[in-house]
Amino acid sequence: MTSVGILGASGFSGAELLRLAATHPQLDVRYATGDSQAGTRAADVYPALAAAYDDLAFEKYEAEACDGLDLVFLALPHGASQTIVPELEGRVGAVIDLAADFRLRDAALYPRWYGEEHAHPELLDRFVYGLPELFRDDILGATRIAAPGCYVTAAVLALAPLLRPGSVEPQGIVVDAASGVSGAGRGLKASTAFCAVDENMVAYGVGDHRHTPEIEQGLSRVAGTEVQVLFTPHLAPMNRGILATCYARPTGSVSTAGLLDLLHEAWDAEPFVVVTEDPPGTKATLGANTVHVTVRADARTGWVVVIAALDNLVKGAAGQAIQCANLVLGLPETTGLPIVGMQA
Repeated sequence: MTSVGILGASGFSGAELLRLAATHPQLDVRYATGDSQAGTRAADVYPALAAAYDDLAFEKYEAEACDGLDLVFLALPHGASQTIVPELEGRVGAVIDLAADFRLRDAALYPRWYGEEHAHPELLDRFVYGLPELFRDDILGATRIAAPGCYVTAAVLALAPLLRPGSVEPQGIVVDAASGVSGAGRGLKASTAFCAVDENMVAYGVGDHRHTPEIEQGLSRVAGTEVQVLFTPHLAPMNRGILATCYARPTGSVSTAGLLDLLHEAWDAEPFVVVTEDPPGTKATLGANTVHVTVRADARTGWVVVIAALDNLVKGAAGQAIQCANLVLGLPETTGLPIVGMQA
């Protein structure tokens, strides 16, 4: 068994890690922190966890408590991992960070998009980007992994099969995406209260959302040239899910059938990506570590439209982190991860 710590286990992504680890045959959770819930049973905060974690209580974070753990997941708000990662050096085997602290390669991007200098820019090169479908070889054998964001995963997996062969222009790409409220985290905010969200849909971070450079970074690496994206996220009145609708200009003559062939060529061998004929919906991915994608060529306007749906807490966070952990541990990539959503 692999001894595991989850720092930030009382948040939504942390609780999802606990849920998935409960049915994983090789992950043994030894340490689960949640400073705001310290001393509280996980089952009292999340009753769904009671069958697997009846006696587990959240603890305050102490670096010494991580000594000897094989693997630590960081499910913390942005900025927290930058101070914790140096404290874990020499204490733990592998670290998988679910936040954005080590995703961007260029330290100069952090002040522009996150509002502050990176605390430890010298550690950025030690982390590999944890999107297995595109960068699997980097993850194999790595011990420091930065798992992508939920919006980024949807947009990059949607667009990569079209950018890699140069079928669409790398400039002027538009990504409109909607997220469930759980994407904002468990903390209480007026903007995510029931009365604010119910029967409402609103755009936010218009023109300056912090996932923009991460989307551009991933797509530029795939395309082999600089990619520019206009990204607009929306908060939708649902608990979970991401739906990303992406628009790009073709570089030549394209058809829906030909573009679908590109998606099939890219993803049919991937267990966690499903290419669909019909536009995907978020409910089909609920609870699963699966992305559903489709594409259309619109002859009338000359645009290509590619759409992706996923569960922001699974493939967009905890599931993807465990997918990376499986690669690090030399396990089959699908170990302990659901591929079928919970659709009534």
